[in-house]
Amino acid sequence: MIKYFTAFIFTLLSQNISFAKGKATDWQLGFQESASPLMAELIGFHDFVFWIITFITVFVFFLLAYVCVKFSAKNNKKPSTTTHNSLIEVAWTVIPVIILVVISIPSFKLLYKQNDFSKIDMTIKATGYTWYWGYEYPDHGDFQFDAIMLQEDELQENQPRLLSTDNALVVPVNKNIKMQITSDPAGVIHSWAMPSLGVKMDAIPGRLNETYFKITEPGIYYGQCSELCGPGHGFMPIMIKAVSEDEFSEWVVEAQEEFATNENNNLVYDMKGLR
Repeated sequence: MIKYFTAFIFTLLSQNISFAKGKATDWQLGFQESASPLMAELIGFHDFVFWIITFITVFVFFLLAYVCVKFSAKNNKKPSTTTHNSLIEVAWTVIPVIILVVISIPSFKLLYKQNDFSKIDMTIKATGYTWYWGYEYPDHGDFQFDAIMLQEDELQENQPRLLSTDNALVVPVNKNIKMQITSDPAGVIHSWAMPSLGVKMDAIPGRLNETYFKITEPGIYYGQCSELCGPGHGFMPIMIKAVSEDEFSEWVVEAQEEFATNENNNLVYDMKGLR
């Protein structure tokens, strides 16, 4: 048994358990590395609550062990007849209340920050279809395109399987970007989720939900639909490419030409002409 346990620990330590920006890694422990201030705060809050839970769990375990040993029939021949202890009853009421208040203060601050849209720099609309995502840039000429998962024979070097799309959602770094998220009126409920950005919002037909994020470093970040929306659920990846403001401006000019809208039939052509 010890041999197998030792082999398991060696295998675990030999794997890549470090964090990688934008996507999960093999044998990863914990969250993806934060790519936004909001996700950094979410991880900090999680760690804060984790240590409180750990302390409570250890304390209760040792308390139960003490009670089992101290007040067992073997060690306590003449049990106490005490039925009430005012100090203990007050303590087990007041202490949990204090703990909940301590947890609630940073929790409410974080909840407020997640819904604070007072400093938005640009807006993008994401629409969930069966089964891919469509994006619109209303602040930059209102062009739109689809992002469809690449098949294995289409993948290029360093493009992760089941996460790469033909068109990336391009955004500038260090900008507060509001995402308006909905679903095709004739479709089902989807969920737009980016773990490294701390964003997860349902896309519901006939309803427009909002969230926002700010990416601090250039790079490519990956997410997926996290709602069981049907047989194509696992094939709705999200790929975000964060670039500098100058690069984003250049991309917008190119995208306005590339993803031209045909006003006659209201069809949007992506880079592959899939629609």
